[in-house]
Amino acid sequence: MTAVVDHSLGLDDVPAAVEAALAEFLDGKAHTGAGLRQFTELLRGLLGAGGKRLRPVLCCCGWLAAGGGDPAPVVPAAASLELFHMFALIHDDIMDRSDTRRGRPTVHRALADRAPGRPDLTDAERFGVNGAILVGDLAMVWSDELLHSSGLSADRLAAARPVLDAMRSELMYGQYLDLLVSTDLDSGLEASLTVARYKTAKYTVERPLQLGAALAGGDEQTHEACSAYGLPLGEAFQLRDDVLGVFGDPGVTGKPCLDDLREGKHTALLAIALRQAGPAQARTLRALVGDARLDEDGAAVVRGILRDTGALDTVERMIHARCRQAVDSLDRSPFPPAVRAALTRLATAATVRTS
Repeated sequence: MTAVVDHSLGLDDVPAAVEAALAEFLDGKAHTGAGLRQFTELLRGLLGAGGKRLRPVLCCCGWLAAGGGDPAPVVPAAASLELFHMFALIHDDIMDRSDTRRGRPTVHRALADRAPGRPDLTDAERFGVNGAILVGDLAMVWSDELLHSSGLSADRLAAARPVLDAMRSELMYGQYLDLLVSTDLDSGLEASLTVARYKTAKYTVERPLQLGAALAGGDEQTHEACSAYGLPLGEAFQLRDDVLGVFGDPGVTGKPCLDDLREGKHTALLAIALRQAGPAQARTLRALVGDARLDEDGAAVVRGILRDTGALDTVERMIHARCRQAVDSLDRSPFPPAVRAALTRLATAATVRTS
């Protein structure tokens, strides 16, 4: 069992330390002479537009949970998760055809506006999408470079490799599942929860915790405790995203609240509503959800049905239950008391939020 050593986490300092590590890395890339300044500007803009830095903080928690001591040595590795997250967001926005992210134009939209020459709209959009794919790919490559230039020992990096490989594979699988069920309104609740587990729960909470633990030399019991906490909390995090995607304030979330409905995204919220809807309500949902021309009046009708069927209340209960399960698991974990306290606070922040 990992030795129980209490630490003063200083988690409030981790986001700033991560920002500094990312800024230093991107500054170095901007001055390599390889014509990468435009790419670094795009990534810097997306990184600087917001974000919770939840994955790096969880990585530092995993490090401390495994007895790693002062988290400063793991900060660059934790920051690499943010670059990988940029890759995921950029590609996700392309697949979702999103226009904005964190209140700014998405990368493919920004690049379309910079298309060289005087292209027509189709050519400009193609340039934007193709360019954004490359920027996303570069962010993934750089995340690996930042991790392996973090200064951690080769044996620690080797121990963390299986966790990193699993995280990347699970995210790709989750994204593919999302494509399969995203517009199939009849795929059911279990399908939406499977997507949430692979696309979000593992990638957002479980694996970042385990990565930090692996880098600190954590044992199997520590990794299992990371899963017991991470999987239910990650699912709750995604369920909250589903709610905010329909009921959130765009001025706070940074994304329009019509996108998920226009796309016809199959979420747990929608699956439950269809399961509990009467015939007329179900017909209305099927007519409106997935309509690319859906306006705010139509969205208000959908929101009313989501409330009236009890779907919204059901999802709120699911969020609460999963958050409680995650927090309760900490009582059985080998984590130091300060880590358990920090993860309890993070559970609330991740699920009771407006963005």
